[in-house]
Amino acid sequence: MMVNFKAEIEKFDTNGEKTGWSYVFIPEEIAQQIKPNDRRAMRVRGQIDHLQISGKSIIPMGGGDFILPLDGKIRRQLRKEAGHPVSLSLEHDVDFKIEMPEDLEVCLAQEDGLLENFLSYTKAHQNYFINWLNTAKTEATRTKRLVMIVDAMAKKQDFGLMLRSNRREK
Repeated sequence: MMVNFKAEIEKFDTNGEKTGWSYVFIPEEIAQQIKPNDRRAMRVRGQIDHLQISGKSIIPMGGGDFILPLDGKIRRQLRKEAGHPVSLSLEHDVDFKIEMPEDLEVCLAQEDGLLENFLSYTKAHQNYFINWLNTAKTEATRTKRLVMIVDAMAKKQDFGLMLRSNRREK
């Protein structure tokens, strides 16, 4: 079901890893219309003003409220920044799927239990790993990320824990 609402683009001053993010706040009552009884991150599709979007994550902020992060590319296409109003039409993106990269599947299949562990995560959580791997700009970075994902599966770490534990090692 498509949910229509108006909001203002906001920006975090300081909020941990979200510092500097631009976003649209989605109150609980609207989030419940998009996908009832679900407080986890979910993918949405629809429109922001006249810009078509799909496969975008809305992220839980506690108390049932969510945010829809707006990256620089989306803000440039909208020609809007923090403080500007936007009209949104959103629905749960039930068709959103990211294919598992072949190199990731091959690496995880090398050791017993790693692929199974990866597949035990929700689709949304698998997509965090896959998107991160697919956004590597060089082969060296992609290889490093593959090694980190394989290591995380061996340690049964989720995406956030993997990033935090690798940050500490540096």
